[in-house]
Amino acid sequence: MIDIEITKERLKAHLKALTVEIGERSVRYPRNLTRTAEYLEKFYRGIGLPVERETYKFRTEQVANIVSYLQQKNTASRNYIIGAHYDSVVGTVGADDNASAVAVQLETARELKGLFQKSVTDLKVKFVSFALEEPPAFATRHMGSRVHAKRCKKAKEKLEGMICLEMVGYTCHEPGCQKYPFPLMFMDFPKTGDYIGIVGNLRSKRLTESIYNAFAKNPNLPVVKLTVPLGGYTLPAVGLSDHSSFWHQGYRAVMITDTAFYRNPHYHKPSDTMDKLDFNFMAEVVRSLVIFFNEIL
Repeated sequence: MIDIEITKERLKAHLKALTVEIGERSVRYPRNLTRTAEYLEKFYRGIGLPVERETYKFRTEQVANIVSYLQQKNTASRNYIIGAHYDSVVGTVGADDNASAVAVQLETARELKGLFQKSVTDLKVKFVSFALEEPPAFATRHMGSRVHAKRCKKAKEKLEGMICLEMVGYTCHEPGCQKYPFPLMFMDFPKTGDYIGIVGNLRSKRLTESIYNAFAKNPNLPVVKLTVPLGGYTLPAVGLSDHSSFWHQGYRAVMITDTAFYRNPHYHKPSDTMDKLDFNFMAEVVRSLVIFFNEIL
């Protein structure tokens, strides 16, 4: 199993590269989006995984989803995607939103490669870092996840599930610091923000349950699950990330999250910097993801 201290240091190195050395990764700075794509490609090649660019045009610029994967056989019978958007909103370096998720995605890939080397499996895990999720691309055909989900559908790609990592690095521990949308604030959910959330729609309920059951085996990371009806339309806030792109194509998808603006007061602000993050929490998210995939290998 993973070494938490080593993983924490690796996560910090990713956050420094993405938020300090590169900085704001918004559409205002297309060069920084390119630098981020190059960073991701270099990482995957460095751990010995194949990597490719899924390019498309946004306004006058070329942007790219970065795609890597783990696979032993030429044709895998079970396919999963771990996705995270690597852009930030204008005006912020986006440490929690969403460099935290990209860092966890990368370190999960590193750990899963070790698992794949020790096992014989028909499983394929694809790692997709989406170019654009934030405004002005949000909810348009230019979202990187919409581009990829549509290409999956067109290629008739079968997916057991898509796991969206969306803001996974912030914790708060004062009673009442964790907020919820209506009507969840009246339900028996934790009042402190020290857990990771797993959110899925009804179609994805079995996926949500299987991930939750695996995460629950990590005693160092509390986990809360939520299944929403009607494709999430009854709770619009739960659809505000890349998993919804896959819901719209009929795929099973879940969001793994620290609950974003319901917990993190720095959401979409210049103060969303890496010094606010809980790296032990992030490392435990990596551990929990490894537990899940180890169980289904």
